Amino acid sequence: MSSSKKIKIGVSKSGFYSGLNPIVTLISKMVIAMLVIYTVAFPDQAVKVLGQVNTLLLATFNSYYIYAVATFLVFCFACCLSPFGKIKLGQDDEKPEFSFFSWFSMMFSAGMGIGLMFYSIGEPLYHFQTNPALMQSGAEGANAAAVPSAMRYTLLHWGLHAWAVYVTAGLALAYFAYRKGLPLTIRSTLQPLFGDKLNGSAGHLVDIIAVVATTLGVATTMGAGVTQLVAGVEFITGTGGLVTSDGSPTATALIVTLLVVMILSTISALTGVSKGVKWLSQVNVILSIALLIFFIVFGSTLFSLKLFASSVIDYTVNLIPLTFSVWDSSTAIGAWQTGWTILYWAWWIAFAPFVGLFLARISRGRTIREFVLGCVVVPSLVCFAWMAFLGGTGLDLELSGVAKGAITQAVNENIASVLFVTIDLLNSGLLGSIIKMASIVLIITYLVTSADSGVLVLNTIMAGGNDNPEPKHRIIWGVILTLVVGSLLLAGGMGAIQKAMIIGALPFSVVMILMCISMGKSLLTTERKAKATP
Repeated sequence: MSSSKKIKIGVSKSGFYSGLNPIVTLISKMVIAMLVIYTVAFPDQAVKVLGQVNTLLLATFNSYYIYAVATFLVFCFACCLSPFGKIKLGQDDEKPEFSFFSWFSMMFSAGMGIGLMFYSIGEPLYHFQTNPALMQSGAEGANAAAVPSAMRYTLLHWGLHAWAVYVTAGLALAYFAYRKGLPLTIRSTLQPLFGDKLNGSAGHLVDIIAVVATTLGVATTMGAGVTQLVAGVEFITGTGGLVTSDGSPTATALIVTLLVVMILSTISALTGVSKGVKWLSQVNVILSIALLIFFIVFGSTLFSLKLFASSVIDYTVNLIPLTFSVWDSSTAIGAWQTGWTILYWAWWIAFAPFVGLFLARISRGRTIREFVLGCVVVPSLVCFAWMAFLGGTGLDLELSGVAKGAITQAVNENIASVLFVTIDLLNSGLLGSIIKMASIVLIITYLVTSADSGVLVLNTIMAGGNDNPEPKHRIIWGVILTLVVGSLLLAGGMGAIQKAMIIGALPFSVVMILMCISMGKSLLTTERKAKATP
């Protein structure tokens, strides 16, 4: 099943960059270093320029992002439901390396973990106040009638589309690496289209785009996690002075938190996927289950159960219009779409080389159908349940008057604190205090998992597909990630990180569209011919 046309990626045999492709590594570092230096030296100007470029891109490419992500969703299910779904991501007799629990734990931790901690209550409560359905109908928000549309758009952002973006990249990577015998790196996915050209500058460009997009995508996730972690520590301890008026961590809190996360993630990355990353991912899932059970028992159980069922049905019924609706970015409803849906689509695309390569790395031996169902449908349902029980509890507390506007106020003033405000309102006594501390631990482990997985993936790309590069390079990229997060947060908070990420995601979205075409071509030619050969 191996490819007759190999991709040859040169790596240094000795010296500081031993084991890495020096061109991809050096240019990637230069691009990221220029961003860090610029934001540190000229923070106000950097935020202004990032904002202007971001506004221009979103005004120009908002419909492009919508249709690109729709393409990825269709591509995944076309591969899954077609006869090609039976094809193994590997040789026909290969078995999966990891158990389903370990596979799911690592997949979920890398793909969604920290984001769900940050947005699980805050996002439904935000859309509860305003969303496209309310804008179109002219109806008032913040009442029982606003709940269905609030959940509809929350599930849109955390459901099939998000995981389809990851799986599009992961499927192409796993197929060409383990089925066709090419290096486990981004350029390999384009081999049927560009052939030997990928051995030179064209291939280097593809991998550089992936490294930069991954760095900014992981930085966005780490920025959200750090902000929530600091807000949680301040809320629990009552220390005060750890966050600024806009909810961002102070410089001291930011530096201390990032140093702790960097040290822990570097230690984990040094142990590799089968040890540190796998163990931490399993801890994440166990703690997440404990948090979910807490909300099932002490939260609005019946309300959330009904909300889960009705929201999944509503989401499914509205899936097509949700997928293809595009609004003018100059209108209020278009501004909402830009600030939420387009931001999420860019975030998932920026995260796709990281999560996709990581999913490919842990999915060898599974079929295409198993990969799509296991990495798109199953985690989407888990995300839906998570949003229904945590977000549903927040909604019910506001609707019943128990919260007295406290959760909504937290959403509007400092969304990072919403989880802790909600737990406090459940009046669960000592157990509530334990859960708040466990949530802090969970945020830390999710942060560490995102960072160490990101470091491993970045080094795999730069090492031409070798997933076990030298330890020093993992340490260096752990430091680089920390500098990117710290500089952008200090310069302009989460807004600056998100703007940089959206800019970095655009070129990689083009690479992903080419991935779909490339894999489709391979499936329709080599695989079909292989099946026809006696």
